[in-house]
Amino acid sequence: MENERLLKQMLADMLRWFHTFCEAHDLRYYALGGTMLGAVRHQGFIPWDDDVDLGMPRRDYLRFWSLMTENPHPRYRLETPFSEKEAFCYAFSKVYDTKTTLIENTRSKIRRGIYLDIFPLDGIGDSEREAARLHRPILRRVQLLLALTTGIRRERSFVKNAAVYLLRPVPQKRLKQLLQRQLHRLCAMRDFDSCIWCGNLTGNYGPRERMPRAFFGTGALYAFEDFEIYGPEQWDAYLTHLYGNWRQLPPPEKQKSHHDFCLVDLTKGYL
Repeated sequence: MENERLLKQMLADMLRWFHTFCEAHDLRYYALGGTMLGAVRHQGFIPWDDDVDLGMPRRDYLRFWSLMTENPHPRYRLETPFSEKEAFCYAFSKVYDTKTTLIENTRSKIRRGIYLDIFPLDGIGDSEREAARLHRPILRRVQLLLALTTGIRRERSFVKNAAVYLLRPVPQKRLKQLLQRQLHRLCAMRDFDSCIWCGNLTGNYGPRERMPRAFFGTGALYAFEDFEIYGPEQWDAYLTHLYGNWRQLPPPEKQKSHHDFCLVDLTKGYL
């Protein structure tokens, strides 16, 4: 329990730094997924959650890459699908705390630190039908990348674990890099600010991640722990679209982290 409290405090410190950094450089961002749900329903972390999900319109997302590369932070390190780190297996970016160590249950057993997930937000058309059509090839590649790089997990369905197992003989490195680059190209084809429909196209919720851009708006501030963060302007529409009845707590047996960590050490840096 003490370790869990310390983990959330360290993640809150990272999030507070990220918010300050974005404001200083006039970068747009929004809390996404469970982080946004936590802000609205709990005014902080969901009690059983242990991560932070953030989205940035791609123009801001790429500028964030540049700023972090030009002026590296002494503690927080950015990795992207283009960082040339063989073990980095995601289609989005992460900011790691180098003073900690975390190993996730992926095929390559990535050894990094605790992190913020930073997703690009992209346009995906001007109607619901167009958005669904354009999102389809992206979703296929997201699912293949996940099956190629993830580890087998007991709580995952038999079909998904079978797909992970069947892809084990496939050489990972080249196909992973090909999928990461294809996803970057496909997602970046349409500008966030020029489309009526947009979303976190590489996010965990598949088709529910695409939604009217009006949900995000210019962003609004929400209480989160002892500070404030930005989130979608139409918070109820966003959360309902993503979760349905978001006000109702899940049953006790489902009130647990969805992450599969092999090791978390908050006192020793992974470098």
